[in-house]
Amino acid sequence: MSESTAVRVEVDSADPSARRRSPWQVLATNRSVVVNGTFVAVFVVGVVLAASTSEVFLSQANLTNLVRQMVTTGLLSAGLLVVILTGGIDLSVGSVVGLCGLLFAGLVSGLPLPLALLLALCAGVAVGLVNGTLVARFGLAPFVVTLAALTTVRGLTYVYSETPITPESPAFLVLGSASVGPLPLAALVMVAVFALIWVLLARTPAGRALFAIGGNREAVRLAGIDVRRHLVLAYAISGACAALAGVILASRVGIAQPSVGVGFELDAIAACVIGGASLAGGRGSIWATLGGVVLLALIDNLLNLYDVQSFWQQVLKGLIIIGVILLRRGEQVRSP
Repeated sequence: MSESTAVRVEVDSADPSARRRSPWQVLATNRSVVVNGTFVAVFVVGVVLAASTSEVFLSQANLTNLVRQMVTTGLLSAGLLVVILTGGIDLSVGSVVGLCGLLFAGLVSGLPLPLALLLALCAGVAVGLVNGTLVARFGLAPFVVTLAALTTVRGLTYVYSETPITPESPAFLVLGSASVGPLPLAALVMVAVFALIWVLLARTPAGRALFAIGGNREAVRLAGIDVRRHLVLAYAISGACAALAGVILASRVGIAQPSVGVGFELDAIAACVIGGASLAGGRGSIWATLGGVVLLALIDNLLNLYDVQSFWQQVLKGLIIIGVILLRRGEQVRSP
């Protein structure tokens, strides 16, 4: 018997039913392949369409701007994914962006850049710790806690400064405008954050616990894992990422405004959902979330190039979220 014949006989005998299944039936049983393939196809079609109809799309200036713009949503999505994995949500990230950007702008004129950055990050972590403590220690619903934090932090932002702050220090612009070769420094920071969270989720017991908490919190508690500590950790990470996003955004545009960040949490949630994260918890992928960020940034860029009005862009994003949830329904894949 030849080798090829032997292999064919082995395959046929191992799964006789597979021999009778059509390609469409095979795809129907691998829903994640179909869904992810759909997103890849949409991405490729969008790029080809944009490149063929707009002379600006493939220009270096537009691509650099595209990368810079996705940093804010990327950082917010990376932190928010950690919370979503536990079955929670963090609606306060947009307000944290505004507060920490304004705080950084106010401090950087009188303090060294590292110290001003550290204090701004500490403010974001503090918001996350409060959110996590209220959820984990007092058993309050994440939606209610973070909705209250959204308004509270926004109020604190205006208490700190009712007017925009434009620092004269050149250090203020470093994080948002500097480049390493052809790549913006902010984009490299974003990729580093994604890599760190991937290590946390895929290579540490704490990461596995975050997945398990979203799947079955009571079983995790009975297994002897400190659920409360991990929940507080998740919200602290989300706060830190939002603070970093606020700092970089303020640095990129050269001014910090108290009103910035409104609605940013919706883009971050959309990126996580497009990447396959389940809002019920226990399922999600950090690199797939990055794919969702890129896809949303591409859509925004295309709509801007074609001068689509901003409120129609919001309508489109809402429809995308609904469509993605319908496509993702029934998926059972869990991957870090």
